[in-house]
Amino acid sequence: MNTSNQITIAGSDLVLLICRLSIGATIAAHGWNKIFGGGRIKGTSRWFQSIGMKPGTFNAWMAALSEIFCGLLLCLGFLTSFAASGVIGIMIVAGWTVHKNKGFFIIKEGWEYVFILSIVSLTIAVIGPGNWSLDHVLEISDDFIGWNGFWIAGGLGISAGLLQLSLFFRPEK
Repeated sequence: MNTSNQITIAGSDLVLLICRLSIGATIAAHGWNKIFGGGRIKGTSRWFQSIGMKPGTFNAWMAALSEIFCGLLLCLGFLTSFAASGVIGIMIVAGWTVHKNKGFFIIKEGWEYVFILSIVSLTIAVIGPGNWSLDHVLEISDDFIGWNGFWIAGGLGISAGLLQLSLFFRPEK
């Protein structure tokens, strides 16, 4: 029974593609900007150092490259749950180091934005990247969705973010 109110499989694939491209391109753009925008990687390094992510240069490069890499993987729908875990890990660090004490709303630099990027990434990992993805073409998408996707993206992402914070977050008193 297919009515005009039901989304077809192709429609679902289109929506998942749009979602993956939106989140992936946004994350990749943030990484690109850390390297080539404003103060370039030197400015990003100084800023990372100032917020307590030490050493600043190492952490700036790791954040920038992780954002670009995970963003591109999400866009391609390749190793999607692992890409989502990278986004979640990055957002955990950003949320804790920059946004946690500024309330919820992004208008005051709160944690709203990093929360939404994390939840959408987790959702993509659980639902899967759809048929219009490299995971589907390579026939690996079924192995990394559902609860597997949840634990890969959520568990690995949160663990990676907390590990990075424990190793490198040294704010001034």
